[in-house]
Amino acid sequence: MNRYVTAAVVAIVGTGSAQAQEVFEMTSAFGKNLPILGTAAVDFVEKINSISSDVEFEHFDPGELVPTLEALDAVSNGSVDAAFTTSGYWQGKITAASLFAAVPFGPEAGEFLGWMLYDDGAELFQRMYDENGYNVHVTPCGVIAPETSGWFKNEITSLDDLKGLNMRFFGLGAEVMQKLGVSTSLLAGGDIFPALERGAIDATEFSMPRIDARLGFHQIAKYNYFPGWHQPATMFELLINKDAWDELGEVAQNQIEIACLANITTNYAEGEATNFGAMVENVEKNGVTLKSWTPEQLAVFEVAWNEVAAELAAEDAFFKEVWDDLTEYRAGYKTWGDTIYLPRPRN
Repeated sequence: MNRYVTAAVVAIVGTGSAQAQEVFEMTSAFGKNLPILGTAAVDFVEKINSISSDVEFEHFDPGELVPTLEALDAVSNGSVDAAFTTSGYWQGKITAASLFAAVPFGPEAGEFLGWMLYDDGAELFQRMYDENGYNVHVTPCGVIAPETSGWFKNEITSLDDLKGLNMRFFGLGAEVMQKLGVSTSLLAGGDIFPALERGAIDATEFSMPRIDARLGFHQIAKYNYFPGWHQPATMFELLINKDAWDELGEVAQNQIEIACLANITTNYAEGEATNFGAMVENVEKNGVTLKSWTPEQLAVFEVAWNEVAAELAAEDAFFKEVWDDLTEYRAGYKTWGDTIYLPRPRN
């Protein structure tokens, strides 16, 4: 396992004894130059390193240690100590993976965190990795509000216009788009612009407006669609090699979990605070047209999603267990969620 102890040793004042500090190499799924996504990984490292004398994390951008889509295997086999990522990237490996990342027409951030932290979500999250043979410990470590639902080179005047498009799409939403005639592929963030530029894909979704602006999608695709029906919230995870996790002391484990809880707060807040400016700039400076799916179009997406969920539940017992648990939780939450909030949009 690629884990090492620093040569520097912290002296215990007055005793002459010493303790070693564990140093974890952590790959991030998102480059540090990306706002909200990239800064979340950087912020976590700063948080944990500022409060722990037992463990230190070193941040590495995608590709410096392993490519984004290989991080789970790398952490599991110990070639990388840790990864800041999202489980939706493992959809091709684990059928239920995206249920812990982003659920089409699913819970928004507050509801999602409720299920994860105060219901059965976290326990099922760890079980998913355990039962699929991955040697990792998982901790929820970030969350963002909805994303945009796509950048298109041409206006989508009806959902028939989607048929035949090649589109980068994430997680379970990709299954929905395929039902509507879209050919989807999952690309890491840094690979999307080149694919758009050379015509390998016709359209893409990736994240929030500020993040997408940094990646330059507006230079090629001028129609940005809302709302993010496929990702009403996106959860991020910290994966740590299970052997390395088990060797940590209880205090260090608690510090990591506390740093992740703090990171959830700042990650969510950064997204909420900084996206509207990017939307305005897209329209006023970048020539982007912001479009909203009609209620009728959203209904078609939702029907297709319900079909996908039913098919996956029939094929995979663990997906069904997680889906049933989340559905039951959401039915209870509905009593609260449908009555306490003001309707949208608000003047």
